[in-house]
Amino acid sequence: MSAHQRIDVGGAAPYAIHIGPGLLADGEALAAPLRGRQALLVSDSHVAPLHADAVRGALLAARPDARIDTFVLPAGEAAKTLAGFGDAIAALAALGATRDACVYALGGGVVGDLAGFAAACWMRGIDCVQLPTSLLAMVDSSVGGKTAVDLPQGKNLVGAFHPPRAVFADTAVLHSLPDRELRAGLAEVLKYGAIADAGFLDWLSGRAGALLEREDAALAGAIARSCAHKAAIVERDPFEHGERALLNFGHTFGHAIETAQAYDGLNHGEAVAVGMVLAARLSARLGHASEADADRLQAVLERFGLPVALPGGLDPDALLAHMRLDKKAQASGLRFVLWDGIGRARVVAGVPADAVLAVLRGA
Repeated sequence: MSAHQRIDVGGAAPYAIHIGPGLLADGEALAAPLRGRQALLVSDSHVAPLHADAVRGALLAARPDARIDTFVLPAGEAAKTLAGFGDAIAALAALGATRDACVYALGGGVVGDLAGFAAACWMRGIDCVQLPTSLLAMVDSSVGGKTAVDLPQGKNLVGAFHPPRAVFADTAVLHSLPDRELRAGLAEVLKYGAIADAGFLDWLSGRAGALLEREDAALAGAIARSCAHKAAIVERDPFEHGERALLNFGHTFGHAIETAQAYDGLNHGEAVAVGMVLAARLSARLGHASEADADRLQAVLERFGLPVALPGGLDPDALLAHMRLDKKAQASGLRFVLWDGIGRARVVAGVPADAVLAVLRGA
């Protein structure tokens, strides 16, 4: 694996993120975290036909003594429910999974979140290995151990912190990723520049063409730098008591948009792109940053073909109601990740509802 990059995540449960082409075919590497002889490969109806057989075959070539069952979810956020979680638990029961079994999550963020939550709950916690197949999952949801399912009332309201045993980000799979999903992942990559690293945002902006054309070196560099940022933050704040909340820049608005559209409109990355612009505008309205910084962020997002305005037909009051149920809300009132300018995000509590509504209404 010398041609691959490795990012180490420290803390109480350390693990490594491996980045590079061909990792899903490396059975020895994939099997290394498997402590027992049972594994459940969880995927979805889009990804499983492309990669599940190859991954299962690679694992069995390295561990011919293992029993590896496959559980396939319907593709899409709508499958990330308590019912889907129950089906995954039933698959672990059918496997007869013991405490040394392992769940392999092969797919995007939905698969990673649900499979990770199932691993967190089965026998109070078994191993999980993340095999992200979308750019968004590679740089965000597969790293850090946040697992969850959605309720009709909001995203990720039922979940647990459960760090993976390992993450394998095979960049070769990104060549077959739909353009829309690639751009959605790039929104989360751009977020790292927005919250903590203005130089990285400039680097990304200068390589927009290479990234959108899926040049391997540009993608690997973007993924590694994003994962390094997230790994450092997660190591310092594993349970989101402080600094880790900064990773939710744009997400309070974004999750409200996704919920209001019943997860059938903008995808997660697109909603976060809009949310980042709205958070930057709210920062300017509250006097924390300049409108020029918001304009610059919007221009970079537009360069990557991402949406930057609230979709039509959404009611600002309904969006505000969803935000009040957001996990970052507190008894004292609305809490947002805002910024003092590019690369300088911070958490702001007690944000006035009228300021949020003004931004949502474009006032």
